[in-house]
Amino acid sequence: MKSSQLLALIHLLVFLVLRVNTQAVLKRAQSIQGQKLPKKQWQSAWLLKAVTCIDLTTLSGDDTPSNVHRLCMKAIQPVRHDLLRKMDMHDKGISTAAVCVYPSRVADAVRSLKAANSSIPVASVATGFPAGQTPLESRLQEVRSAVNDGATEIDIVINRMLALTGQWEAMFNEIRLFREACGDAHMKTILAVGELETLSNVYKASMVAMMAGSDFIKTSTGKEAVNATYPVAIVMLRAIRDYFLCTGHKVGFKPAGGIRTAQESLVWLTLIKEELGSEWLHPHLFRLGASSLLADIERQIYHEVTGQYAALHELPMA
Repeated sequence: MKSSQLLALIHLLVFLVLRVNTQAVLKRAQSIQGQKLPKKQWQSAWLLKAVTCIDLTTLSGDDTPSNVHRLCMKAIQPVRHDLLRKMDMHDKGISTAAVCVYPSRVADAVRSLKAANSSIPVASVATGFPAGQTPLESRLQEVRSAVNDGATEIDIVINRMLALTGQWEAMFNEIRLFREACGDAHMKTILAVGELETLSNVYKASMVAMMAGSDFIKTSTGKEAVNATYPVAIVMLRAIRDYFLCTGHKVGFKPAGGIRTAQESLVWLTLIKEELGSEWLHPHLFRLGASSLLADIERQIYHEVTGQYAALHELPMA
């Protein structure tokens, strides 16, 4: 083994004994939330950037082919054309980063996007989402099925029991199997941070997921009591930075769950820019998992363009 490889391995193994300074993390999170955000046309520009990073999501028990089709149409045209025209952004190809659905709805989404001649990727949750407690072979088959139906991004969920009991090698091995089942599809690993108990566990789970081949690490399923929070995000972003410094490999980040307002999206963009830099402010390295966020962003853009707030019926539903 080369000395550089050995050094990288030593750095990566440090996470096994790492303890997160909770007070420092909380202080950093408070400072991020207290920063001034862009206003007027600058705010609109940042909000459009946020739109291009959204994984527009529907994960409901009553999902049907028709509402998945509507979601896909909204992903293709996320902001009303007349509003984009007034901002001189109508010809810039503004769309969401992806459409995210359950495995059983992947074929519907692929069909709708193909019929519209759109190249927006379809993402699918998998591996026993949201609990991750089904048998391993069932979870692997779910990944393969989603990929076979046309999903090019897979959002897997870890078995939290392995993290909570310190079985990091077993967790690594499971994620490696999911990575193989994904094939060429990008893999986002959901840590379900609200159920990992400590920030140290969040950091360790982040490192294991990246070492196992994840293209993204994602905060939450959106089904936990606690989802994407700024303190947890800071820990995950520091893990991404540490991993990059050790390996030279960039891993993406996706907060999800409870992100509903345009103002929140601006804080997330600010956090990414300050912690990881502008290189991460692109859909290939940053996503926002959301179902209702887009509606508020479009409402804020409508206000900036017209000086009025839109009534609910004036903006197309996702």
